[in-house]
Amino acid sequence: MAVLPKMIGERIKRREDPALIQGLGHYVDDIPMVGTLHAAFYRSPYAHARIKSINVEAAKRHPGVVAVLTGADILGKVGTIPCGAATPGMKLPTNHALAVGKVGFVGQPVAVVVADNPYTAQDAADLIEMDVELLPAVVDPEQAAQPGAPKVHEEFEDNIMFRVYGPAPEPSPTPLGLTDEWFRQADKVVSLKITQQRLVPMPMEPRGVLATYDRGRRRLTVWISTQIPHLVRTLLAGALRMPEHHIHVIAPDVGGGFGCKIQLYPEELLIPYLARELGRPVKWIERRREHFTSTIHGRGLVEYFDAAVKNDGTLLAIKCRAYCDMGAYMQLLTPAIPSLGLILMSGAYDCKAFEYEQIAVFTNKVATDAYRGAGRPEAAYAIERLMDAIARELNMDPVEVRRKNFKRDFTQPTPAGLIYDSGNYEAALNKALEIVGYEELRAEQKRLREQGRYLGIGISSYIEICGIGPSYLLPPGVGGWESCTVRVEPTGMVTVLTGVSPHGQGSVTSFAQIVADELGVPVDNVEVIHGDTDVVPYGIGTFGSRSLAVGGAALLMSVNKVKEKAKRIAAHLLDVRPEDVTYGKGEIYVTSEPSRKVTFDQVAFAAADFSWQGPGSAPPDLEPGLEATSRFEPGNATFPFGTHVCVVEVDRETGQVEIKRYVAVDDCGNIINPLLVAGQVHGGIAQGLAQALYEQVVYDDNGQLITGSLMDYAVPKAAMVPTLETDHTITPTPVNPLGAKGVGEAGTIGSTPAVANAIIDALAPFGVKHLEMPFTPEKLWRAMNP
Repeated sequence: MAVLPKMIGERIKRREDPALIQGLGHYVDDIPMVGTLHAAFYRSPYAHARIKSINVEAAKRHPGVVAVLTGADILGKVGTIPCGAATPGMKLPTNHALAVGKVGFVGQPVAVVVADNPYTAQDAADLIEMDVELLPAVVDPEQAAQPGAPKVHEEFEDNIMFRVYGPAPEPSPTPLGLTDEWFRQADKVVSLKITQQRLVPMPMEPRGVLATYDRGRRRLTVWISTQIPHLVRTLLAGALRMPEHHIHVIAPDVGGGFGCKIQLYPEELLIPYLARELGRPVKWIERRREHFTSTIHGRGLVEYFDAAVKNDGTLLAIKCRAYCDMGAYMQLLTPAIPSLGLILMSGAYDCKAFEYEQIAVFTNKVATDAYRGAGRPEAAYAIERLMDAIARELNMDPVEVRRKNFKRDFTQPTPAGLIYDSGNYEAALNKALEIVGYEELRAEQKRLREQGRYLGIGISSYIEICGIGPSYLLPPGVGGWESCTVRVEPTGMVTVLTGVSPHGQGSVTSFAQIVADELGVPVDNVEVIHGDTDVVPYGIGTFGSRSLAVGGAALLMSVNKVKEKAKRIAAHLLDVRPEDVTYGKGEIYVTSEPSRKVTFDQVAFAAADFSWQGPGSAPPDLEPGLEATSRFEPGNATFPFGTHVCVVEVDRETGQVEIKRYVAVDDCGNIINPLLVAGQVHGGIAQGLAQALYEQVVYDDNGQLITGSLMDYAVPKAAMVPTLETDHTITPTPVNPLGAKGVGEAGTIGSTPAVANAIIDALAPFGVKHLEMPFTPEKLWRAMNP
């Protein structure tokens, strides 16, 4: 038997890609279905209004229209949109699939039209007329929190959804005063206001859903672009009042998610309902403008920080007051996302204490929710800007401030009670500084400033929380575990059925590499199946960089079970005891006599055939087949980390930023495939620098979305992303058997503060200490030319 090459740690090209780059992928809109009807939505053009009447008669009469429904038509027949996160004292408005009585944001679904084709459906939707009483809108979260602000929901006394103080095992409803003594000991207090602007997720494939109903079998089949197919099935069962096992959810190829597809949106509830009621397939594909107005946004915070420090740069404590822009109606995880950032407020540093006041506020905008990083980019941006502000205040090098404060004792909890799994923050910092040539850059910066050129060097030493579980970190009903079945076919081919639902992560490749190495089979003999609730075991899905750290651990558990059973079968075939055989590369041999062996293929066939048994010859508890299912629940989250260094030059005449160098050293624990890791880091950095330089959701004072298309919202083009120099350190995690921490969000988390710190550093000669994102040329020009 030929010796197979080692797979784990190799730069294997993604096995998913050949079909996709040839246009052979199957996305929701590619699914053929005879007799499909198409839906279009009439959405509110108003940010806040009381509905007096909705006239749908013209839409109903339009040729080709099959049905038109408003909120009144489905009231009591369809459940409301679920919000799975909760906090003590939280006010939760009812979120109807179609507006009932009033509208709370531009883009809220008001009516749905079903027609023979999407163009007819949209033409008919444009004929709908809504008579309203306009109400005052509130879009600024700080203003919305003030007494007397226009109410988003009249049933509540104000716009504060909840106000909690933390950290605590459960966020406290009263102030804690945890940092007072440390602030009394401080030599200086460094203060900073940070605005984390709203962002649009913008996956390449927009949202989409296709549903069909088999009345004979009372079975609903739903194809949906989602990250959580099993959870969607569970949520649909509740909202449609159907037995869960009568619903079949399929996530085909999914063209990106970035967190915005960890939801059950109104459209995704209504399309299955319409298919069931009409007895025909119904499809809806989101238009890009709808994505701007009606899919969740990310970020959306206004934060006030105070840091207590000693003159030698020691960080003592941090206080934060955070106004969190929730939007008008909640999605699945909306209330939970800001907390993920606040509990990481101390970052990679040994802060003695911190406390926060979290003020979650209703505004007349679409909901915020998880967007790549989901709270962790907000935390990293805040603490990394603070570290630079401290260095500036104390006239210290920002590198030395970081070195002085790095957390080194991982047996002790953070002020939030978190136990970081492992880390070596200084090693990542040192490697990044060595690659970029930090000392030489500082000397060059000084020379260029004398010539009237403004070079800036920005550092970001981030940490994040990944591998989401364990279950206690997630809302009730959303487990932190993951599942996987490994099935060996009689011919020796291996099928992996995973509960994760990849949409660009490369899990099909990395999972096949693990199986190939562990079982000693060619990687092409491994098929990875996901995203089909009728085929794969119930799983939680893909988000929070958990696919490998949690789903991969479940895979390894199942592989090990298969290996143990294979050894028992092989031992029986070789007429020795199971403890006397060794599992080698694709073969099992007698430990004391390696020439006596059977191949993996022989064992696979014997496991399925079982004709080799004589009466009473098989072990009494050995069942036919070679298959195992496992569910892995981690005991802790993982905490990847790294250091990013950005070097920029800012042109005083134009305010333009040129990124001269970008170095990223990330530590995601053990690496299964370096090529996949580099791809995830590259994509994440592109999104992170986009927040720093380009992207921003803008509403006017009346709640109208100003940045409602790609003509107004600046997603960076390829030419706007610099050459990236990536490297890594490796600090395995003890949390899972793979030692992998996760890397899907690292680039987004590390890059935004690195770019911001570089720009503020470049503008230091002009007395600039802080600016808010995005750092547009006009903003920088004005700062340099007051």
